[in-house]
Amino acid sequence: MTAHPHAPAPLGVIADDFTGATDVAVALRRAGLRTLLFFGVPGDGTTRLPPHDALVVALKSRMVPAPDAVKASMDAYEWLRGQGTGQLYFKFCSTFDSTPRGNIGPVLDALAGATGAGPVPLTPSSPEHLRTQYQGQLFVDGVLLGESHMRDHPVTPMTDSYLPRLLRAQTREQVELIGLDTVREGPAAVRAALTRAGDDGARYVLADGIDGSDLRTLGLAFADAPLVAGAAGLAAGLAHAYAGTTAATDTGSAPGGPAAVLSGSCSRRTLEQLAALKGAGRPAYRLDPVAVPDPVALAAAALAWYDALPAGADSPVLYSSAEPELLRRTQELLGVERSAAMLEEATGLIAAGLAGRGVRRLIAAGGETSGAVVAALGVTGARVGVEAARGVPWIHPLGGSGPPLALLLKSGNFGGPGLLVDASAPASAEGTA
Repeated sequence: MTAHPHAPAPLGVIADDFTGATDVAVALRRAGLRTLLFFGVPGDGTTRLPPHDALVVALKSRMVPAPDAVKASMDAYEWLRGQGTGQLYFKFCSTFDSTPRGNIGPVLDALAGATGAGPVPLTPSSPEHLRTQYQGQLFVDGVLLGESHMRDHPVTPMTDSYLPRLLRAQTREQVELIGLDTVREGPAAVRAALTRAGDDGARYVLADGIDGSDLRTLGLAFADAPLVAGAAGLAAGLAHAYAGTTAATDTGSAPGGPAAVLSGSCSRRTLEQLAALKGAGRPAYRLDPVAVPDPVALAAAALAWYDALPAGADSPVLYSSAEPELLRRTQELLGVERSAAMLEEATGLIAAGLAGRGVRRLIAAGGETSGAVVAALGVTGARVGVEAARGVPWIHPLGGSGPPLALLLKSGNFGGPGLLVDASAPASAEGTA
């Protein structure tokens, strides 16, 4: 493919969690960019990379203290710069998950300083995921963010919907807005508005967008910006500007082999997907850290359950996902950090145990769960494959030995109610990677 004439170097992306990284990576791939995905910053011994148009580095920086998020992001930036990337994209969640302390603002401040960028354009708008920005307000499936299910998020409750105000609470830099009327005038008008905002002292400029054509307009307008930030929607707009074509036809097929589902997300959508699995008669095992408050014992009990399943049992699900009341009780008894750490360690041990028992398709629901699975399996980089649902691709680890393994890392809110049922269906065993 031919890269955008203004961006001959590969696009470099820093994502603040693992599932968000797969979301943005598949958006780039769908637009025709050959995309490689790395989990964490690769070490000095990174082997020569296969041909690529975009590099995505997945971090676990969304929920950590702001100084740690900044350091991890700067390490990723230095690695990407060493690989010869040009434009930098900071990918955060389409629901702007954060607190008044960060981490979106502090990371943007560090990256803007390192790149010398300003003004920096951004938007969390991702219409295909039903996230849209209008007049600076963020909507989730047509509902204001502060009135959506994100209002009751157990870690980052989002009670305000006005993005400039949310970002101003996290940075000392000036924040301005480009309205939808300007966006609809085209890329030249957007570029002029961005320049004016910068001349007026703005460091960050949030742009409205409510459909795919708006995001493609923004992608064309921002193709020359050193630093751009947002969700997968704006990344897809940039990718189309790079590729200069419509989305390529995907001729790949879903991977095959024995499957298992690991779920830690407590989002409403994931709970619906778990209910669908149980309704389909899939074997299900709940990880209960209160009953077994030791991650090694918790994992051992789960794997013993798996080993006792009858031959030919359909793809099982092992989950710690819980309704809000049960989640609160667990956190009250064990503490938020302790319960999360226990479940992450146990999930990683289970993932490694399942892979050792011949599972070839591992489906992980939730960002922290996905991170635990990837770390336990020692996956550092992967080729991005076909999508099981919009924004939820299969990934195929680079290098390694032994039978091929395919991973599906699903953000908590992504996919329809039947996603987990379909992705783990035994019929998929006839597909090929």
